Amino acid sequence: MRTKSLKKNKINVITLGCSKNVYDSEVLMGQLRANGKEVQHEAPEKEEGNIIVINTCGFIDNAKAESVNMILEYAYKKDRGLVDKVFVTGCLSERYRPDLEKEIPNVDQYFGTTELPQLLKALGADYKHELLGERLTTTPKNYAYLKIAEGCDRPCSFCAIPLMRGSHVSQPIEKLVKEAQGLAKNGVKELILIAQDLTYYGLDLYKKRNLAELLEALAAVEGIEWIRLHYAYPTGFPMDVLELMKHEPKICNYIDIPLQHISDNILKSMRRGTTQAKTTQLLKDFRAAVPGMAIRTTLIVGYPGETQEDFEILKDFVQEMKFDRMGCFAYSHEENTHAYLLEDDVPADVKQARANEIMELQSQISWDLNQEKVGQTYKCIIDRKEGAHFVGRTEFDSPDVDNEVLIDASKHYVKTGEFVNIKIIEATEFDLYGEPA
Repeated sequence: MRTKSLKKNKINVITLGCSKNVYDSEVLMGQLRANGKEVQHEAPEKEEGNIIVINTCGFIDNAKAESVNMILEYAYKKDRGLVDKVFVTGCLSERYRPDLEKEIPNVDQYFGTTELPQLLKALGADYKHELLGERLTTTPKNYAYLKIAEGCDRPCSFCAIPLMRGSHVSQPIEKLVKEAQGLAKNGVKELILIAQDLTYYGLDLYKKRNLAELLEALAAVEGIEWIRLHYAYPTGFPMDVLELMKHEPKICNYIDIPLQHISDNILKSMRRGTTQAKTTQLLKDFRAAVPGMAIRTTLIVGYPGETQEDFEILKDFVQEMKFDRMGCFAYSHEENTHAYLLEDDVPADVKQARANEIMELQSQISWDLNQEKVGQTYKCIIDRKEGAHFVGRTEFDSPDVDNEVLIDASKHYVKTGEFVNIKIIEATEFDLYGEPA
């Protein structure tokens, strides 16, 4: 028999997917807190409250499956009386709401990516316009994401993001500066700039690519010491950003620029608007303009029509470019994308084997690059203490996806949330070990 939960009106927000979703959850939680609601982020089961909000991801098959499983888990808990209400928002809900309403009807309500006021109303709260830019951060106190734009105007054939997030909309510089100032007052030292496409920033608002001007304004914010760039696009990159990166110490010598592939045949079918020659030259220009910068990229293997020759071209490119950081994913055939019209003709086992092969190459490259760091001293931010180690990062490493610097807590003490100079004494493929210099 179903019984009412005893945990009265405590809201637990669960976030799946990328950093953009983390940001959206933080905005939601800030609004709820301002409305006097008790809200937690991914609370332990015994403390999770009676109202659940699941912020979903709908990007590729694995992410969609994770989101669906989470919805089913809490729908089941609701049936058993362990929670009272379940609300679903985010990209999966935006993309598949009619299907979800039909297949999992005991969710109280589904919301899309632009329906924050409606979600708040369902949670008994009002949308407060005066809170623009304020949020309840879920990251360690020393860093926070800053979403500078929403949506994407690129026509990439494989990507469903425009279906879920809409067209590109830049946030005004003054709004972002105000948000950064608020974060800095709360102890944030590192801003991680995110968007579907950083390089497009400003074209809609200012009729020009305006990322460099935004960076200059953010670098002037007192208390911010690092600014990191995520999710640039290789076509139309604003090169004045590199000049600023070289001369402004607050801007990390780091960029995340997903390239997806390098074979001209695949790039053309992907509708990426670039070629192998142009991309290779762009990366060489990056390294010439900012010597020692860390370049992170993401690749897709198994795209429709990818031949062994295309894959060999990609492997050669990885070997030649020696990226500092990399992720590689098997292609996911997404309905309502341009590529969905193509035959998904690379077998799943071949896709995975190719992804594994790329990552094995990258593992060796990472090992070699990390060995060069042994004996060097780097300014590191200390994110947390975990087990027997303090865990930090250099300016060349972003949270969750890149190298970490591990400091033996039984021998050394460093303060979390602070910058410390760390000498690297040992290195593996994806981790560095160090001690205070």
